[in-house]
Amino acid sequence: MANPRARKVADRIKEVVAKRLDKGLRDPRLGFVTITDVQVTGDLQHASIFYTVYGTDQERADSAAALTAATGMLRTEVGRNLNTRLTPSLEFIPDGVPENAASIEALLREARERDELTHSSAATAQYAGDPDPYVKPREWVGDDADTSGLGDDADTSRLGDDAPADDGEQAR
Repeated sequence: MANPRARKVADRIKEVVAKRLDKGLRDPRLGFVTITDVQVTGDLQHASIFYTVYGTDQERADSAAALTAATGMLRTEVGRNLNTRLTPSLEFIPDGVPENAASIEALLREARERDELTHSSAATAQYAGDPDPYVKPREWVGDDADTSGLGDDADTSRLGDDAPADDGEQAR
């Protein structure tokens, strides 16, 4: 709704309908209704009125039926208070904001619980493996000691394993 005129008409419709609902309708089914938003088409022919109802599912259904029954009377009220050539048709749509907010709250609550669980398990966690997993440099033993530093019966074939093999090929 980029049209500024449509926005002004929508705001005026919101005020008129809210005031009329505040005065009350003669329908006992109507509960505590709040008009959250109004959207008007660019040609000002149709208005979608979004509302919420405080209460149970049965009260929401009853309020929806009461608003549908009172659409003609509310359109007449809007026509009296708007300075337009044509009165827009009204459509009442239940707003999904409360349900969306409830689902978002549930997701945030679950995320907080998982964060607390992670923090509590991290407080008692220990590293896997050796306390110091990094390879230490070999200490030089000297000329007078055994060259392998492992003793007479040690396997000396593994001493050169960490040195790169030179087969005469160069890296490309």
